[in-house]
Amino acid sequence: TQSRSSAASDVYKRQVLIHAPSSAALARARNNVANLLKVRPDAHVRLVLNGPAVAAALDGDSHDTDALTWLCPNTMATVGREVREPMSVLPAAAILLLVQWQSEGWLYVRA
Repeated sequence: TQSRSSAASDVYKRQVLIHAPSSAALARARNNVANLLKVRPDAHVRLVLNGPAVAAALDGDSHDTDALTWLCPNTMATVGREVREPMSVLPAAAILLLVQWQSEGWLYVRA
């Protein structure tokens, strides 16, 4: 049988999606990303934002997680904003990609 620490280690080797749809969720998501990367710096993480979280990220100060942050193109069009580097715009709607990536084995966490 696999030990607990070994099983936990295997989970962190997977790819992790952290979804934030609101400004409050954005703050939690950024903390989640930072906490995960402290213990597993090799984790592959995508912070996916849609809804009010997009404006919150664009209006706020730069953050250590910005390079891992992906913004929903539908929300970007709705709010009429430009992306601020190093954040990126997703190539398709956030909901579509969240579903697709989960089907490909990514772990989903809603902040």
